[in-house]
Amino acid sequence: MQREDLSQSMFASPESPPVRWRIAPALVNYSQAVETMEREAAAIAAGAADELVWLVEHPPLYTAGTSADAADLVMPDRFPVFATGRGGEYTYHGPGQRVVYVMLDLRRRRQDVRAFVAALESVVITTLDAMNVKGERREDRVGVWVRRPEKPPLPDGTMAEDKIAAIGIRLRRWVSFHGFSLNVDPDLDHFNGIVPCGIRGYGVTSLVDLGLPVMMADVDIRLREAFETVFGPTRFEAG
Repeated sequence: MQREDLSQSMFASPESPPVRWRIAPALVNYSQAVETMEREAAAIAAGAADELVWLVEHPPLYTAGTSADAADLVMPDRFPVFATGRGGEYTYHGPGQRVVYVMLDLRRRRQDVRAFVAALESVVITTLDAMNVKGERREDRVGVWVRRPEKPPLPDGTMAEDKIAAIGIRLRRWVSFHGFSLNVDPDLDHFNGIVPCGIRGYGVTSLVDLGLPVMMADVDIRLREAFETVFGPTRFEAG
């Protein structure tokens, strides 16, 4: 079964208030971020708070998802490592990477985890398209990928590809948390301490690595526009 391309009609919730859109003004400690997500997701599930998308940057760190293989932590002493309840394997977070935590009540939208992941991929792909970058999904690799024809081909002769965005979510009472990360201008060498998402043989890239000297604020604008095409209206909330 192929992951589908999602339009607004699939995940928008006309009867729900606009999703709160919050941007953290400084680096956010990972433990603090998890505590905030837990609190917000619980309030959303209880009907005590509107849905939330929270955009952050973290200090350099690695996270281990529920499927993480210890062998994929290549440099365990390089940065702090946090075990996390999201799906997936090892990921890197750090300055220059936009992390987007998505806390939505899928009971109001569509109770389909596979389709929800595809919807998040669509947000990233639409964001990249607005900056003239062609992001693509792969059936056997969650995340968003960019073809690199200027690089040597893969061992099987196919064109080289680099990952530009990772996705890892968790649901509790059908409210999502965690989300996705988009590489804007992180230190790509920091990814060498892990096998990103347990996928060997592929590289990692960023918008700046692709030759786009964009600012985080510009990317945030495109992300919000893309999110609204899939999930509906947002309202800004001070971070």
